[in-house]
Amino acid sequence: MTDDPVELVIFDCDGVLVDSERICVRVDAEICAELGASFTEEEIVDLFVGSSSETYTAVIEERLGRRLRPDWFDAFQDRHQAALDAELTVVDGITEALDALSVPYCLASNGGHASIRQNLTTTGLLPRFEGRVFSAADVPRGKPAPDLFLHAAATMGVPPSRCAVVEDSPYGVAAARAAGMRAFGYCGGLTRPERLTGEGTVVFDDMRELPALLTERPA
Repeated sequence: MTDDPVELVIFDCDGVLVDSERICVRVDAEICAELGASFTEEEIVDLFVGSSSETYTAVIEERLGRRLRPDWFDAFQDRHQAALDAELTVVDGITEALDALSVPYCLASNGGHASIRQNLTTTGLLPRFEGRVFSAADVPRGKPAPDLFLHAAATMGVPPSRCAVVEDSPYGVAAARAAGMRAFGYCGGLTRPERLTGEGTVVFDDMRELPALLTERPA
């Protein structure tokens, strides 16, 4: 893994900037039960957090043993957003971390632009990322493919070897590794540390530690 200095930090959104995972896991459990596919919240964290919509649908279909309509999720979209609008907060320590960064940063999420913008607006983070938001809708493949991170880096004008990615899911960490970027796995939320560990990845549980970690030489 590269030991080039970090010139760009790429943040995931859900679970990294905004504390949405707990809310979404609860709502996902309700939705899956209504569809007839029961998942524990631990299973949802392991299988769904950080995944693409295609992966999300495929896992539910496998559990159900049948296909879902292409537009199946439309009926539940408002439920997710209503819960987020009512309960969403920033991840603990992220404001301090952003204030302490000495290099540019941006956001790259598997979520859609509309939901990303809404969640940043709800938490007051939108001004910090305005014009520097990248979605899986912008590229052929979302995470765990590297396309999204490579697109973000190219748009920001920084080589992949000089980018650091902050993620809280195995899908995101895998995408960072595939993109040739340093990965920082945040385990202060729902994801277990062992799900993030691996080559080229620093695992940490306090966002306030991130600025200092970014300046350390990779082991």
